[in-house]
Amino acid sequence: MVEHADIRVVHRGGSIINFRQPVVTNDSRFLLCASGECVKVFSTSTEECIHNLQGHTDLVTGVLLRPSNHLQVYSCSADGTVRLWDFTDGILIKTYVIGYPICSLYASAKHEGVIFIITPKLTDKRSELFQLVAVHLPQSGDQLVETRELSAVLSNVSSKPAATAFGQGGEYLASVKGLQMEVYFFRKEKSYTFSLKEDNKKGGRNTFTCVACHPKDDCIATGHEDGKIRLWRNFNHKKEYTYSTLHWHHSAVSSLCFTPEGTNLLSGGVESVLVQWRYNQESQRDFLPRLGAAITHIAVSPDGALFCTSHSDNKISIIQSCVKVSAVIQGLVKGESVKTDLIVDPRSKALVLNGKPGHLQFYSLHRDKLLYNLDIVQQEYIHELGLDQFEVVKAAFDASGSCLATVEERQQKGAELEINLKLWAFDEQTQSFVLNTTISTPHDARITAMCFRHDADCQTTMLVSTSQDGHFKAWQLAAAAHTEEEGPSWSCDFVGAYHSLVPKCCCFSADGSLLAVSFQEVVTVWSPASWELLTTLSQPPGAIRDLCFGRLSCSKYLLGTTDSSLLCCWNLLTCSLEWSTSMDVSLLLSDPLSENMVAFCCESGCTDLFVFKPSEPRPLFSQKAVCSGRVTHAVFAPREEMLESCEESSQWLNRSQLYFLTQHMDLMTFITKVEEDRLMASSKQLVIDDSVAMTPFYLLLGKHRQEQQEDQDAVSSQSSERAPLPHSSVAIKELLQTPAHVLPSTTFLCSMFLQSLLIPVTDNREEKKHAEEEMESEKEEEDSSEEEMESSASRPEQASGSGLAAELAAPTLTKAQSRELRRLKKVDHSWLSELLDS
Repeated sequence: MVEHADIRVVHRGGSIINFRQPVVTNDSRFLLCASGECVKVFSTSTEECIHNLQGHTDLVTGVLLRPSNHLQVYSCSADGTVRLWDFTDGILIKTYVIGYPICSLYASAKHEGVIFIITPKLTDKRSELFQLVAVHLPQSGDQLVETRELSAVLSNVSSKPAATAFGQGGEYLASVKGLQMEVYFFRKEKSYTFSLKEDNKKGGRNTFTCVACHPKDDCIATGHEDGKIRLWRNFNHKKEYTYSTLHWHHSAVSSLCFTPEGTNLLSGGVESVLVQWRYNQESQRDFLPRLGAAITHIAVSPDGALFCTSHSDNKISIIQSCVKVSAVIQGLVKGESVKTDLIVDPRSKALVLNGKPGHLQFYSLHRDKLLYNLDIVQQEYIHELGLDQFEVVKAAFDASGSCLATVEERQQKGAELEINLKLWAFDEQTQSFVLNTTISTPHDARITAMCFRHDADCQTTMLVSTSQDGHFKAWQLAAAAHTEEEGPSWSCDFVGAYHSLVPKCCCFSADGSLLAVSFQEVVTVWSPASWELLTTLSQPPGAIRDLCFGRLSCSKYLLGTTDSSLLCCWNLLTCSLEWSTSMDVSLLLSDPLSENMVAFCCESGCTDLFVFKPSEPRPLFSQKAVCSGRVTHAVFAPREEMLESCEESSQWLNRSQLYFLTQHMDLMTFITKVEEDRLMASSKQLVIDDSVAMTPFYLLLGKHRQEQQEDQDAVSSQSSERAPLPHSSVAIKELLQTPAHVLPSTTFLCSMFLQSLLIPVTDNREEKKHAEEEMESEKEEEDSSEEEMESSASRPEQASGSGLAAELAAPTLTKAQSRELRRLKKVDHSWLSELLDS
């Protein structure tokens, strides 16, 4: 087995963007959020990702604007560093090495050169005791700076960023944990602790969940598990403090935030409703409901123009002052588990999997952006714990992407399992899927697998589903037999079983002529044309988990994995076991565009990758420890442009790209060094074809205007007075490739564009001089013509009859016509002769 280092495993989008509170810049143009090991910069108007601030080697745990410079931002990470960025250009300015894992980051305008971080008391990341530490940032010209001045402020604090907040620009801070709130005053260097009882008189839970401080008044707002909000005042005297209670949320308050002027308090929770409380007039409140999912974080822009809410479905909503949602930045929705597996839509080449409850999400792998959600259940989801609702558990596409099959389930306590099989058809007009047929209770038990027959020559579309009831069913799309108005619908064509065994998985061959269904330890091969059982394949003990047919030159092979850690390969021509090997395969996958197959094997808590062809004993590629844990979801996605890799070890990535999900729900992929270098080069330099139409904008920002040689001096003298225009094709590349929100304003380009369209006006003196020279040349030409006429008249008449006839036939020319004739004689017609010669 050969392992090659030119193929790396990299993170490929789909990161969590709701992990920490987002940050909005002072001008409300950009939004920054922690996303895995990087910080993403989004445009609040176009929702596009502008920059990826990469440099951390571990999870980014906080993002914060620098108080002394609104164009710079701090980011902290579990790798023990704090990095300072210029987010407008995406440049790393400085790295501060702390040396301890950092959970969250704070700063205030009154503490210049000091940041506050929360770190474990011990160097172990698993420590449950955390402390708030003040870090003095040294003034150094080096890019990598090691910080040594650390001073503890509070001990035994919560690691959650929402549990600590600064008040009045940094005069005090409040930290909550459990049933206690601790307020620390920097001037007094003294802290007061306030406690609540575990349960109140009405049975509510008083545990603190979040805290926010008023920017101008001495007021602290705290959220609690029972949905109440408490406003604390007079807390600078431990015995004379007071608090008032606000209550609207029926569950825990997840986030609190004051507006910059302190006129409103924002709160959110599992109800997916943003509540806006009037400060000192708490009876007046406004609501922004139906935000789609539970609110996890709330942020307000420094100018108060935008509100931002992070949601549990990996989404950030941008709200215009609690009036309406102006933009939505949607990441890859990652629930507790991916029940539908990873699928690629043949039409849009998008990654499809179950997203928010009752929906399928279509996610663009190339743009790292959600395209749209398809409502499968078509019922309103109720955000309440313990309520059993329909969930999408299976999905499959046909080869053309025109048909989609989904399975939804609901298991209520003390009731039977409810199952719906829905068949969808793609509508060309709406460019979306429309429900065609709904089959209630297609099986008597849970559906274990389903697949379409991928046969382009077959006129009928067929779907096979297997169930724990011991049967597999074939569903066929047939035209309506009654009326012409009704479209085609689905019906059951065949029901199959084998010795009362439970089928686990099914798979069609590449040409659709064979169907393989596994019944525990036996693989049955059927003919879809006649539904005849062709043969049965047995193997050593162990239930079959995966089945895959070979493709192209390896179509005669059928591969399967077992619970007894075996990978088996059968030859369908001889109906015998070709080979088998002992491997704990967690997932077996075939590339639809080549003969290659992929096996993810779990060993010693890590997953290894093997790429092989069924006809060859030696694997094409292998890599140890691809990730930790088991890989159970992966998919091959076809490339837009085929790679031209010469190395044999990386040719399996030429046509398709392999994506897989880790146990932490991170979307990963394999990339070659050549492809990585090409992506890096394209991100640094915009590439565009030079064959652009000759438009005024092209002349303005692209090529030199080709002037004649005699006018170059005049053009150069005029261009010295006019605004210089950018040269070469770099400017036009930036104009056509750069997003609109980062281009110069239209007013800046308008003057240059209009000036380029104006006809250049020369100096009056030059015009007079040129006119005088032209008049003198005309006089000289007239005098010479008169002399010629006199000399011709003084000569004796020697013309013949034909010559006299020609002279009488030739018309006399006026002065203007003669001048025009002389100008035409001066025109260079050499290009015509060259054209004739060629």
